[in-house]
This record gives sequence, structure tokens and C-alpha cells, in this order.
Amino acid sequence: MNKEELHRVIGEQQPNICQVVAVKDSNIIYSDTWNDFKQDDNVHIASVTKSIIAILIGIAIDKGMIKSIHQKVLDFFPDYVIKRGEKTIHDITLYHLLTMTAPYKFKSEPWTKVCMSEDWTKAVLDLLGGKSDIIGEFKYSTLGIHILSTIITKVSNMPTLEFANKYLFKPLGIKNRHLYTVKNKEEHIGFVTSKEPKENGWFCDNKGTVTSGFGLCLSAEDMAKIGQMCLDKGMYDNKRIVSSEWIEKITTPYLTTDEKFGFMQYGFLWWIIDSEKKIYSAIGDSGNVIYVNTEKISLYPLRQLSNLWYLIGFSL
Repeated sequence: MNKEELHRVIGEQQPNICQVVAVKDSNIIYSDTWNDFKQDDNVHIASVTKSIIAILIGIAIDKGMIKSIHQKVLDFFPDYVIKRGEKTIHDITLYHLLTMTAPYKFKSEPWTKVCMSEDWTKAVLDLLGGKSDIIGEFKYSTLGIHILSTIITKVSNMPTLEFANKYLFKPLGIKNRHLYTVKNKEEHIGFVTSKEPKENGWFCDNKGTVTSGFGLCLSAEDMAKIGQMCLDKGMYDNKRIVSSEWIEKITTPYLTTDEKFGFMQYGFLWWIIDSEKKIYSAIGDSGNVIYVNTEKISLYPLRQLSNLWYLIGFSL
């Protein structure tokens, strides 16, 4: 199948796809758009945001701003008042947030409670822990890791958005992101569900702290640059972005998920597709994917519009 045939097939059979970029040996070998999107248009990349936050945590560790992934979460919030009877929260570390093995006091995520609160970070801390004393079980949470963005702000003495622009996006040649704010629930829902191109933004809470679990807007080429940097073990254009040790850590499988998540393995906010072949992905709702295949030395950012979750992989 040549490029023209591929464009036609995707246009006819995959109406959700808006952008695709495939890279091999640091060169873009395929780039195409559909659904009236341009090459540099942005889409909300949903949970791929989590994987970007993992990279930022690694940069903060490299710079000595964070001592260790085993630091206790409460070390970063010395003024937080722990609720009576709460014990588990004392033992929760960055490792547990990064591997989705932190416990929470909810069965389903309380979006309204957190998003309508005056302080999202405090609201999430209030939900962290519990009386079960169970730490280490996989519990996927988009709201729970909002704490990570606040931690980056605290340790760097700059807003997480500024930190990301300075230490990740600018070195990769990605345009600066700006805060994306909403005034009400309707605008929030509109941001998440709209299929229109987005600004160069990153969704933030009411205090201007960018969200960790969702909210970043990028183009497929932007995602390709991040994937290329990971493929090159933290290097990009002869510049060190993050340590090779951190890339190794975030793409190491620490646990295997259950049937709900297809029994995939999980690293530090990255999904491990094949641990032996070192194939891993950043995966977000609506089919947003950075697919990195170190065996074939290739990566494949996929951008879609719908609320479907699936991967399309090329052998490059």
C-alpha cells in the first residue's frame, strides 16, 4: 500500500483519525491529515498528558529538585492537615502515583467534587489514602495524579506550565503552551468533547495549575518529537532533555493490569506493549497515541477525534 492508498483507506474506513505522523531513523516518513485538520493543528491528547507529566517529573529529579521517586507525597505538602483516623496517606510515595498504585477513598472518580472545589490539590489529597491500608494495587486515576503537577510547581518555584515550556517543549521545538481556562462546567465538557482544533493550550484548575491526568493539546508532529526523544533515550537534536536512566525507568513494566485494561503492563504513566521488544506507548482516550518501537527504531503518533480507544501499528 502506498501513501495515496493509505490516505484513501483511512479517509473511507477510519473517520475518527485527523492526523498521523510516522518517524523512522529520526526522519518523518509519513505525515497526513484528515477531517479538515492542518498539519500544525492541535487536539486535546487526553491521557497522553499523563506520560508527559512523567517526563517532567524525571527532569525535576535530574535537576535535583526531587530527591527520589520514593519520597513521601506528604513531604511536599507539610501544611496539609490530615483527616482524623487517616493513616495510609503517610506511606504513599511518588512511586505509587507514577504507577497508579496509590489508594483512594472512592470507587469512581468524583469529578464534580474536585472540579467544583476551591483547591483541586487539597480536594485530591483529601481523597488519597483511606482506612484499608492497601497500597500497591493498580487503581487508574486521572484526578489523583493532579498532585504531581502541584509538586513540580512547588519544587521548581515556577508554574508547571512554565517548567514544561522551558525544559521540555522549547528544547524540542514545540511552541510554548499557555493556560487554558474554563468558566463553567459546560465549557469544561466542551473542551473534552469538542472535535474542533484546539489552541496551544493546557487545561488548568482554578489556581492556574495545569492538570496532570488530561488537558494538554498538541499536534501529531509535536507528539512525534516527544516520541523521538524517548526513542533516543532522552536526547533530541544533540541536546540532553532528560536522563537515559529516567527513560529506562518510565518504560520499565512494574505491574500487569487486569482485564479492563487488556492485561497490559504499566510503567511510570506509560503503557508497556511488549517488554521484551521494548515497545511502549502513551495512550489517551479518543485514540491519541505515541507508539514507540525500539526494535524497529520507529514511533507512530496517532491522533483521532472520537471516544474510541484503539491502536493502529505500522511495521516501519
